[in-house]
Amino acid sequence: MSDTPINAERERLEATRRGSADWRLWGPYLAERAWGTVREDYSPNGTAWDDFTHEQARSRAYRWSEDGLGGICDREQRLCFAIALWNGRDPFLKERAFGLTGPQGNRGEDVKECWFYRDALPTASYLRYLYKYPQAPFPYRELIEENARRSREDPPYLLTDTGCFDEQRYWDVDVFYSKAGPREIHIRIYLKNRGPDVAEIHLLPTLWFRNTWSWDEGTEPPVLRAATAPNGAAWAVEAQHPTLGTYHLYGTHPAERLFTENLSNAELLWGSPNPSPYVKDAFHRRVIQGDTAAVNPALTGTKCAPWGHWSVGPQQHAMVDLVLSAEPLDAPFARSERTLSIRQSETTVFYDDLLPEASATDHRILRQALAGMVWTQQFYHYDVERWLDGDQLPPPESRRQGRNRHWRHLKAHDIISMPDAWEYPWFAAWDLAYHCPALALLDVDFAKHQIELMLSDRYLHPNGQIPAYEWGFDDANPPVHAQGALKVFRAERVQRGTGDLDFLERVFHKLLLNLAWWINRKDADGHNLFEGGFLGLDNISVYDRSRTLPPGHSLKQADATGWMAMFSLDMTVIALELCAKDRNYEPMAIHCYKQFLAIGEAIAGNPETGMPSLWDEEKGFFMDLLVTPDGVGHRIEVYSWVGLIPLFATEIVDRRLLANAPRFADLLSAHKGGLFRGSTVCLCPDWENDRGEHLLALVDHTMLPRILERLLDEEQFLSPFGIRSVSRIHATRTHLGRIPGIGDALMEYVPGESNSPLFGGNSNWRGPIWLPTNYSLVQALEKYHRFLGPGFQVPVACKDGQRLNLAEIATLIAERLVDLYRPPNGTPPPALVREGHLHDDVHWRDLLSFYEYFHGETGEGLGAAHQTGWTGLIANLVMRRYRKDVTPWSGLDQGTEAAPIDEIA
Repeated sequence: MSDTPINAERERLEATRRGSADWRLWGPYLAERAWGTVREDYSPNGTAWDDFTHEQARSRAYRWSEDGLGGICDREQRLCFAIALWNGRDPFLKERAFGLTGPQGNRGEDVKECWFYRDALPTASYLRYLYKYPQAPFPYRELIEENARRSREDPPYLLTDTGCFDEQRYWDVDVFYSKAGPREIHIRIYLKNRGPDVAEIHLLPTLWFRNTWSWDEGTEPPVLRAATAPNGAAWAVEAQHPTLGTYHLYGTHPAERLFTENLSNAELLWGSPNPSPYVKDAFHRRVIQGDTAAVNPALTGTKCAPWGHWSVGPQQHAMVDLVLSAEPLDAPFARSERTLSIRQSETTVFYDDLLPEASATDHRILRQALAGMVWTQQFYHYDVERWLDGDQLPPPESRRQGRNRHWRHLKAHDIISMPDAWEYPWFAAWDLAYHCPALALLDVDFAKHQIELMLSDRYLHPNGQIPAYEWGFDDANPPVHAQGALKVFRAERVQRGTGDLDFLERVFHKLLLNLAWWINRKDADGHNLFEGGFLGLDNISVYDRSRTLPPGHSLKQADATGWMAMFSLDMTVIALELCAKDRNYEPMAIHCYKQFLAIGEAIAGNPETGMPSLWDEEKGFFMDLLVTPDGVGHRIEVYSWVGLIPLFATEIVDRRLLANAPRFADLLSAHKGGLFRGSTVCLCPDWENDRGEHLLALVDHTMLPRILERLLDEEQFLSPFGIRSVSRIHATRTHLGRIPGIGDALMEYVPGESNSPLFGGNSNWRGPIWLPTNYSLVQALEKYHRFLGPGFQVPVACKDGQRLNLAEIATLIAERLVDLYRPPNGTPPPALVREGHLHDDVHWRDLLSFYEYFHGETGEGLGAAHQTGWTGLIANLVMRRYRKDVTPWSGLDQGTEAAPIDEIA
């Protein structure tokens, strides 16, 4: 018998895939913030942050979703559970995370709390969440006022700057969820006094129904009511819902059960009579103000919290056990200890199987990053037609001409991987595609579902556009869904030995619609040079590229054109994969490849029209092109990701694919020498390596070393922690002169937070170091290496001119990125240097926050502090270092001529 522990979580995932058990019914799908979102905005001017504020959230019932601290809910968010706290000093209950709104402070849209996603299994059969709660009054006013005083050049004022954690005067609130079955969840909460004195803590584990009944006439509300406590329980609550069924919540701690309704306090908010004397903020009034009339003495309602409180000595703790179960239990806590212990052990087995040989540090990085990927899976509800037209809460008339009015078909009611559960509690399409490689490490079926969701008829516009994000579905995100689909397909082929061609076939047809939308809508002149707008690259251009230029002027974007070349190649490869199933896909492979060739011809320039190339031969770099009404093109000499993204248009076609597509193979030979209509547009497509593979790429082997010369120079792109979004050359070369249609142009290298208010909030959203584009660069270099081999080497400036091959260069970049979270010589990791003083506290030392982007010189984490959406890719980069059994681009023996191009990292 094998001594290898059974990977029970993989068995649960397989049972879920087969449909024999629904382990995904409950999960951490409850947002950290639902206030201040577009969906809850009923203002005439679309000012979401001002219309529904944090101050209102405790008294105003949400329309579209709920939020809470460390909470869970069912997949349709009918029944929710979260914790509420009071330290005996705060002005109101701590029920949700606090942060600044967009208009507040020098860095708006910034959460001012400390919590950590410690652990998670992909089925949420085990979850661990840690919240740091100050024992002093929470400094709400201080955080608002000090940030308002600070300028954009100052760092944001964080909770950790206020001194509220000094002398360890805080509570560690450690919450564990472990499933005994898909509908039986055991909950343990530790309230640990880290401070030197006795301290008071109040805990209100809160169970409530999302208010759906107020918006539909004649809908009966669900009901919560007190029930008789069984053996071993101090109290019980029964929850009845017409579609979810009946659930039971049991607790071990002595508590006063408080009941109210999940209804807005209309009298407080709007001066209108309340429909019930029992409203949403009743627990705040009962616990803090002593108002016994605020709660329902009949012990029934739609919101309930068993209220317990303790005085806990220094370094001591109180412990609470609860069970939430669909079945009534005679002894609900009989197996709580065993369930928690088993699930903890199974979690260790699950992650050890992923990365058995990693160092303790790298294992911690991977495990906490992937835990965040589970915790940021959120219930997302947005019926745009109903939101536009209104229901019992009529919207302003101006909404009919406002945002998202062209998206009436969009009806979201799904679990979606969010970039961040507080700052971005809504999906962003290209972010989501970048989440999928990390999600595929956990659960490839969920990753496939995320790709398909954005392409479903409930999301994809009839014209073929993928919705960008709720603040403006009309915006154009980079077209990366085809790349995401290929990544997931290849990951499944490695994991299961075969790829899901049915999945590829389903997404291919929808992606064709999206490809046509890009060609028809973002190539205004039909020249195969694209104008996608800012494309998520925010502050790394000389102006807001979403802004309309003067009549007759147009901007031909190197990044938009590079993304489209990549999209065309991805579609080519998908069609070739599908030829194994149906030879009728070969014409589509040819069509998509010819689209790539046409883009390559355009980006190389057109001597007949006088349109210069986006490739500057003298500078050895791609640049945007401003075209004036007389047809003259002016290159914009900026060194940023804009000019690096054409590298991503890189794919390998092997003999296995060509065997099923002989006409496509003939097409490669027809363009011998890389010629297309007389222009050299890509690496010679008829050139085979020793495995019979062909490299299709915008950047050929003569251009690549010139780009890498800049890329690997620490005075230009290469930071100690990855590739900067803007070259350091712009620290001195800031003035670019006058550009027609734009005016005087300026490009600064700002290594940390942006000094521009152009995009608001954490303005430099893509930051000096951003994981997704770095990740794509590493992947592209590995493809080049697979084709060109170890003999293709270039001198590397940061290595004193030492020549390295492309795999070694990819490793150099990947390792610097992971170094963001590796503590050097016992000091805090660079990403966490801002809070370094807290790492003297053993209870902070191993806690990782995964930020939105990173300082180009110090590596300090910036922007959203829980951005495990795209920053979760650091798990893939950690995997890359250790998984030598399956190299990043080959799932089979490298010596096999027909080895497919696969990836695990």
